[in-house]
Amino acid sequence: MTELLVVEDLHTTYSSRRTMTDRLARRPLEQVRAVDGVSLHVAKGEMLALVGESGCGKTTTLQSILRMVPTAGGVVLINGTDVTALSARQMRPLRRHVQMIYQDPYESLDVRFRVRQTVEEPLLVHGIGATKAERLELVRAAMVRAELIPPESYLERYPHQLSGGQRQRVAIAASLVLEPELLLADEPVSMLDVSVRAGVLSLLDRLRRGGTMGIVMITHDLSTAAHFADRIAVMYLGRIVEEGPAHDVIHHPQHPYTQALLSIVPRPDPRERSRGTILTGETPNPRNLPSGCRFHPRCPVATDVCRVTDPALAPPRHAQGPVVDGHVCACLLA
Repeated sequence: MTELLVVEDLHTTYSSRRTMTDRLARRPLEQVRAVDGVSLHVAKGEMLALVGESGCGKTTTLQSILRMVPTAGGVVLINGTDVTALSARQMRPLRRHVQMIYQDPYESLDVRFRVRQTVEEPLLVHGIGATKAERLELVRAAMVRAELIPPESYLERYPHQLSGGQRQRVAIAASLVLEPELLLADEPVSMLDVSVRAGVLSLLDRLRRGGTMGIVMITHDLSTAAHFADRIAVMYLGRIVEEGPAHDVIHHPQHPYTQALLSIVPRPDPRERSRGTILTGETPNPRNLPSGCRFHPRCPVATDVCRVTDPALAPPRHAQGPVVDGHVCACLLA
Protein backbone atom coordinates (compact mmCIF):
# COMPACT_ATOMS: atom_id res chain seq x y z
CA MET A 1 0.00 0.00 0.00
CA THR A 2 1.10 3.57 -0.74
CA GLU A 3 1.87 5.56 2.39
CA LEU A 4 -0.13 8.79 2.47
CA LEU A 5 1.17 9.94 5.82
CA VAL A 6 4.42 9.17 7.59
CA VAL A 7 5.18 10.81 10.94
CA GLU A 8 8.59 10.22 12.51
CA ASP A 9 9.65 11.33 15.99
CA LEU A 10 7.19 14.25 16.14
CA HIS A 11 7.63 16.72 19.01
CA THR A 12 5.31 19.59 19.94
CA THR A 13 5.86 21.72 23.03
CA TYR A 14 3.92 24.53 24.66
CA SER A 15 5.41 27.21 26.88
CA SER A 16 3.61 27.78 30.16
CA ARG A 17 2.61 31.28 31.21
CA ARG A 18 4.97 33.06 33.58
CA THR A 19 3.40 34.86 36.52
CA MET A 20 4.83 38.01 38.03
CA THR A 21 6.23 35.90 40.86
CA ASP A 22 8.01 33.67 38.32
CA ARG A 23 9.55 36.73 36.68
CA LEU A 24 10.70 38.23 39.94
CA ALA A 25 12.18 34.91 41.07
CA ARG A 26 13.74 34.48 37.60
CA ARG A 27 12.34 31.02 37.25
CA PRO A 28 12.98 29.43 33.86
CA LEU A 29 10.14 29.11 31.38
CA GLU A 30 8.49 25.69 31.71
CA GLN A 31 7.91 23.58 28.62
CA VAL A 32 4.97 21.20 28.29
CA ARG A 33 5.79 18.28 25.99
CA ALA A 34 2.33 17.70 24.52
CA VAL A 35 3.65 15.41 21.77
CA ASP A 36 6.88 13.67 22.65
CA GLY A 37 8.33 11.47 19.93
CA VAL A 38 5.24 10.20 18.11
CA SER A 39 5.70 8.07 14.98
CA LEU A 40 2.87 6.69 12.86
CA HIS A 41 1.90 5.97 9.26
CA VAL A 42 -1.32 5.73 7.26
CA ALA A 43 -1.78 4.20 3.81
CA LYS A 44 -4.48 4.72 1.18
CA GLY A 45 -7.69 2.95 2.10
CA GLU A 46 -6.57 2.53 5.72
CA MET A 47 -8.06 3.81 8.97
CA LEU A 48 -5.83 4.33 12.01
CA ALA A 49 -7.54 4.87 15.37
CA LEU A 50 -5.64 7.03 17.87
CA VAL A 51 -6.86 6.07 21.36
CA GLY A 52 -6.14 7.49 24.81
CA GLU A 53 -7.59 9.47 27.67
CA SER A 54 -8.16 13.22 27.56
CA GLY A 55 -5.01 15.32 27.64
CA CYS A 56 -2.65 12.69 26.25
CA GLY A 57 -1.87 14.70 23.09
CA LYS A 58 -4.12 13.14 20.45
CA THR A 59 -5.64 16.36 19.12
CA THR A 60 -2.28 18.16 19.27
CA THR A 61 -0.82 15.37 17.12
CA LEU A 62 -3.41 15.99 14.38
CA GLN A 63 -2.96 19.75 14.63
CA SER A 64 0.81 19.31 14.34
CA ILE A 65 0.38 17.20 11.20
CA LEU A 66 -1.66 20.00 9.63
CA ARG A 67 0.80 22.65 10.88
CA MET A 68 -1.99 24.31 12.85
CA VAL A 69 0.48 24.45 15.74
CA PRO A 70 4.26 24.75 15.37
CA THR A 71 6.31 21.62 15.86
CA ALA A 72 9.53 21.42 17.86
CA GLY A 73 11.03 18.54 15.91
CA GLY A 74 10.41 15.48 13.79
CA VAL A 75 9.30 14.78 10.24
CA VAL A 76 5.79 14.80 8.75
CA LEU A 77 5.61 13.41 5.22
CA ILE A 78 2.36 13.82 3.26
CA ASN A 79 2.63 12.03 -0.07
CA GLY A 80 6.40 12.16 0.34
CA THR A 81 6.57 15.91 1.03
CA ASP A 82 8.01 17.04 4.35
CA VAL A 83 5.49 19.67 5.50
CA THR A 84 7.60 20.74 8.49
CA ALA A 85 9.98 22.46 6.08
CA LEU A 86 7.27 24.35 4.15
CA SER A 87 6.25 27.97 4.61
CA ALA A 88 2.62 28.96 5.20
CA ARG A 89 2.31 29.90 1.53
CA GLN A 90 3.72 26.55 0.39
CA MET A 91 1.37 24.71 2.76
CA ARG A 92 -1.78 26.24 1.28
CA PRO A 93 -2.09 24.03 -1.86
CA LEU A 94 -1.19 20.97 0.22
CA ARG A 95 -4.07 21.61 2.64
CA ARG A 96 -6.47 20.81 -0.18
CA HIS A 97 -5.38 17.17 0.05
CA VAL A 98 -5.60 16.97 3.87
CA GLN A 99 -8.81 17.92 5.66
CA MET A 100 -9.93 17.79 9.28
CA ILE A 101 -13.28 16.97 10.88
CA TYR A 102 -13.69 18.58 14.27
CA GLN A 103 -15.21 17.10 17.38
CA ASP A 104 -18.09 19.50 17.96
CA PRO A 105 -20.43 20.14 15.00
CA TYR A 106 -22.15 22.83 17.07
CA GLU A 107 -18.94 24.88 17.13
CA SER A 108 -17.34 23.99 13.79
CA LEU A 109 -20.18 25.48 11.69
CA ASP A 110 -20.75 29.22 11.30
CA VAL A 111 -24.29 29.98 12.47
CA ARG A 112 -24.53 32.78 9.86
CA PHE A 113 -23.84 30.46 6.92
CA ARG A 114 -26.38 28.34 5.15
CA VAL A 115 -25.37 24.75 4.37
CA ARG A 116 -24.63 25.70 0.78
CA GLN A 117 -22.25 28.46 1.88
CA THR A 118 -20.50 26.23 4.43
CA VAL A 119 -19.76 23.49 1.91
CA GLU A 120 -18.87 25.97 -0.83
CA GLU A 121 -16.40 28.00 1.24
CA PRO A 122 -13.40 25.61 0.76
CA LEU A 123 -13.94 25.84 -3.01
CA LEU A 124 -13.77 29.64 -2.85
CA VAL A 125 -10.65 29.56 -0.65
CA HIS A 126 -8.81 27.28 -3.08
CA GLY A 127 -10.22 28.86 -6.25
CA ILE A 128 -12.01 25.75 -7.47
CA GLY A 129 -15.00 26.11 -9.80
CA ALA A 130 -15.09 28.78 -12.49
CA THR A 131 -18.77 29.63 -12.03
CA LYS A 132 -21.33 29.57 -9.26
CA ALA A 133 -23.25 26.83 -11.06
CA GLU A 134 -20.12 24.67 -11.29
CA ARG A 135 -19.41 25.11 -7.59
CA LEU A 136 -23.03 24.25 -6.76
CA GLU A 137 -22.67 20.93 -8.58
CA LEU A 138 -19.54 20.15 -6.56
CA VAL A 139 -21.40 21.08 -3.36
CA ARG A 140 -24.29 18.77 -4.26
CA ALA A 141 -21.91 15.91 -5.06
CA ALA A 142 -20.14 16.31 -1.69
CA MET A 143 -23.48 16.37 0.14
CA VAL A 144 -24.56 13.17 -1.60
CA ARG A 145 -21.29 11.51 -0.53
CA ALA A 146 -22.01 12.68 3.02
CA GLU A 147 -25.50 11.16 2.68
CA LEU A 148 -27.39 14.46 2.92
CA ILE A 149 -30.01 13.30 0.45
CA PRO A 150 -31.63 15.00 -1.38
CA PRO A 151 -29.22 17.98 -1.24
CA GLU A 152 -31.97 20.43 -2.13
CA SER A 153 -33.61 19.74 1.22
CA TYR A 154 -30.55 21.03 3.09
CA LEU A 155 -28.86 23.63 0.87
CA GLU A 156 -30.67 26.67 2.27
CA ARG A 157 -30.88 25.59 5.90
CA TYR A 158 -28.97 27.17 8.76
CA PRO A 159 -27.15 25.04 11.40
CA HIS A 160 -29.88 25.63 13.99
CA GLN A 161 -32.35 23.99 11.63
CA LEU A 162 -30.36 20.72 11.59
CA SER A 163 -30.02 17.84 14.00
CA GLY A 164 -26.65 16.93 15.52
CA GLY A 165 -26.09 14.13 13.02
CA GLN A 166 -27.00 16.38 10.10
CA ARG A 167 -24.60 19.07 11.35
CA GLN A 168 -21.76 16.56 11.48
CA ARG A 169 -22.58 15.36 7.96
CA VAL A 170 -22.45 18.97 6.77
CA ALA A 171 -18.97 19.27 8.34
CA ILE A 172 -17.97 16.04 6.58
CA ALA A 173 -19.36 17.34 3.26
CA ALA A 174 -17.30 20.54 3.66
CA SER A 175 -14.21 18.35 4.12
CA LEU A 176 -15.05 16.08 1.18
CA VAL A 177 -15.82 18.83 -1.34
CA LEU A 178 -12.08 19.22 -2.05
CA GLU A 179 -11.74 15.44 -2.55
CA PRO A 180 -8.90 15.06 -0.02
CA GLU A 181 -6.61 12.06 0.15
CA LEU A 182 -6.16 12.19 3.93
CA LEU A 183 -8.91 12.84 6.47
CA LEU A 184 -8.11 13.68 10.11
CA ALA A 185 -11.18 13.08 12.29
CA ASP A 186 -11.04 14.38 15.86
CA GLU A 187 -13.66 12.32 17.72
CA PRO A 188 -16.23 12.87 14.96
CA VAL A 189 -19.10 11.20 16.85
CA SER A 190 -18.48 12.05 20.51
CA MET A 191 -21.09 14.84 20.48
CA LEU A 192 -23.76 12.76 18.74
CA ASP A 193 -26.51 10.50 20.04
CA VAL A 194 -25.75 6.78 20.07
CA SER A 195 -28.40 6.18 17.41
CA VAL A 196 -26.61 8.58 15.03
CA ARG A 197 -23.01 7.50 15.69
CA ALA A 198 -23.18 4.25 13.73
CA GLY A 199 -24.39 6.06 10.61
CA VAL A 200 -21.57 8.63 10.66
CA LEU A 201 -18.89 6.01 11.40
CA SER A 202 -20.22 3.74 8.66
CA LEU A 203 -20.04 6.71 6.28
CA LEU A 204 -16.36 7.29 7.10
CA ASP A 205 -15.72 3.57 6.71
CA ARG A 206 -17.27 3.51 3.23
CA LEU A 207 -15.32 6.59 2.15
CA ARG A 208 -11.93 5.07 2.90
CA ARG A 209 -12.82 1.64 1.49
CA GLY A 210 -12.73 3.19 -1.96
CA GLY A 211 -8.96 2.82 -1.69
CA THR A 212 -8.01 6.46 -2.37
CA MET A 213 -8.46 8.01 1.09
CA GLY A 214 -6.71 7.38 4.38
CA ILE A 215 -8.23 8.32 7.75
CA VAL A 216 -6.74 9.03 11.17
CA MET A 217 -9.54 8.97 13.72
CA ILE A 218 -9.30 10.00 17.36
CA THR A 219 -11.66 8.12 19.64
CA HIS A 220 -12.13 7.29 23.32
CA ASP A 221 -14.23 4.26 22.44
CA LEU A 222 -12.13 1.14 21.98
CA SER A 223 -15.15 -0.84 20.78
CA THR A 224 -15.58 1.69 17.96
CA ALA A 225 -11.90 1.43 17.09
CA ALA A 226 -12.10 -2.36 17.07
CA HIS A 227 -15.02 -2.38 14.65
CA PHE A 228 -13.95 0.25 12.11
CA ALA A 229 -10.16 0.70 12.29
CA ASP A 230 -7.46 -1.36 10.59
CA ARG A 231 -4.85 -0.43 13.19
CA ILE A 232 -4.95 1.05 16.68
CA ALA A 233 -2.34 3.30 18.31
CA VAL A 234 -2.72 3.78 22.07
CA MET A 235 -1.36 7.09 23.38
CA TYR A 236 -0.35 8.08 26.91
CA LEU A 237 1.23 11.36 28.02
CA GLY A 238 2.39 12.42 24.57
CA ARG A 239 3.69 9.04 23.42
CA ILE A 240 2.34 5.97 21.66
CA VAL A 241 2.69 3.07 24.07
CA GLU A 242 1.17 0.32 21.91
CA GLU A 243 0.34 -0.04 18.23
CA GLY A 244 -0.75 -2.86 15.99
CA PRO A 245 -3.56 -4.40 13.94
CA ALA A 246 -6.90 -3.60 15.58
CA HIS A 247 -7.93 -7.22 16.14
CA ASP A 248 -4.60 -8.09 17.74
CA VAL A 249 -4.50 -5.03 20.02
CA ILE A 250 -8.07 -5.65 21.20
CA HIS A 251 -7.78 -9.39 21.79
CA HIS A 252 -4.12 -9.58 22.86
CA PRO A 253 -3.20 -6.25 24.51
CA GLN A 254 0.36 -6.16 25.79
CA HIS A 255 0.68 -2.82 27.59
CA PRO A 256 -0.90 -2.51 31.07
CA TYR A 257 -2.50 0.80 30.04
CA THR A 258 -4.21 -0.81 27.03
CA GLN A 259 -5.34 -3.69 29.23
CA ALA A 260 -6.84 -1.22 31.71
CA LEU A 261 -8.71 0.63 28.96
CA LEU A 262 -10.11 -2.62 27.56
CA SER A 263 -11.11 -3.97 30.96
CA ILE A 264 -13.84 -1.34 31.36
CA VAL A 265 -15.38 -1.73 27.89
CA PRO A 266 -18.93 -3.13 28.34
CA ARG A 267 -19.37 -6.72 27.17
CA PRO A 268 -22.25 -7.47 24.76
CA ASP A 269 -22.87 -10.84 26.43
CA PRO A 270 -24.16 -10.35 30.01
CA ARG A 271 -22.87 -13.82 30.93
CA GLU A 272 -19.33 -12.79 30.02
CA ARG A 273 -18.03 -10.99 33.07
CA SER A 274 -14.72 -9.22 33.44
CA ARG A 275 -13.03 -7.49 36.33
CA GLY A 276 -12.17 -3.92 35.50
CA THR A 277 -8.69 -2.58 36.21
CA ILE A 278 -9.02 0.69 38.11
CA LEU A 279 -5.90 2.81 37.70
CA THR A 280 -4.83 4.51 40.92
CA GLY A 281 -3.59 8.07 41.18
CA GLU A 282 -3.89 10.99 38.82
CA THR A 283 -2.31 11.39 35.40
CA PRO A 284 1.14 12.96 35.93
CA ASN A 285 1.57 16.63 35.13
CA PRO A 286 3.10 16.92 31.61
CA ARG A 287 5.27 19.76 32.93
CA ASN A 288 6.97 17.32 35.27
CA LEU A 289 7.05 13.90 33.65
CA PRO A 290 8.06 10.95 35.83
CA SER A 291 11.41 9.28 35.32
CA GLY A 292 11.66 5.95 33.55
CA CYS A 293 8.41 4.63 32.14
CA ARG A 294 5.93 7.50 32.34
CA PHE A 295 3.10 5.08 33.16
CA HIS A 296 4.81 3.50 36.18
CA PRO A 297 3.13 5.74 38.87
CA ARG A 298 -0.26 4.27 37.88
CA CYS A 299 0.80 0.85 36.62
CA PRO A 300 -0.50 -2.09 38.70
CA VAL A 301 2.48 -4.30 37.74
CA ALA A 302 5.37 -1.79 37.80
CA THR A 303 8.72 -2.89 39.19
CA ASP A 304 11.80 -0.98 40.34
CA VAL A 305 13.36 -1.10 36.88
CA CYS A 306 10.29 0.65 35.43
CA ARG A 307 11.10 3.71 37.54
CA VAL A 308 14.51 4.25 35.92
CA THR A 309 14.25 2.79 32.40
CA ASP A 310 12.20 4.45 29.66
CA PRO A 311 11.08 1.69 27.26
CA ALA A 312 10.92 2.16 23.50
CA LEU A 313 8.30 0.74 21.15
CA ALA A 314 9.37 -2.77 20.16
CA PRO A 315 7.86 -6.19 19.44
CA PRO A 316 7.02 -7.80 22.82
CA ARG A 317 9.57 -10.41 23.94
CA HIS A 318 7.33 -11.93 26.61
CA ALA A 319 3.98 -11.66 24.84
CA GLN A 320 0.75 -12.55 26.59
CA GLY A 321 -0.94 -14.57 23.86
CA PRO A 322 -0.15 -14.71 20.12
CA VAL A 323 1.22 -11.51 18.58
CA VAL A 324 1.30 -10.75 14.86
CA ASP A 325 3.87 -8.76 12.90
CA GLY A 326 3.51 -5.03 13.34
CA HIS A 327 2.30 -5.23 16.96
CA VAL A 328 4.69 -3.18 19.11
CA CYS A 329 4.59 -2.15 22.75
CA ALA A 330 6.56 0.20 25.02
CA CYS A 331 6.68 -1.93 28.16
CA LEU A 332 9.65 -3.61 29.84
CA LEU A 333 7.50 -6.41 31.19
CA ALA A 334 6.09 -7.25 27.76
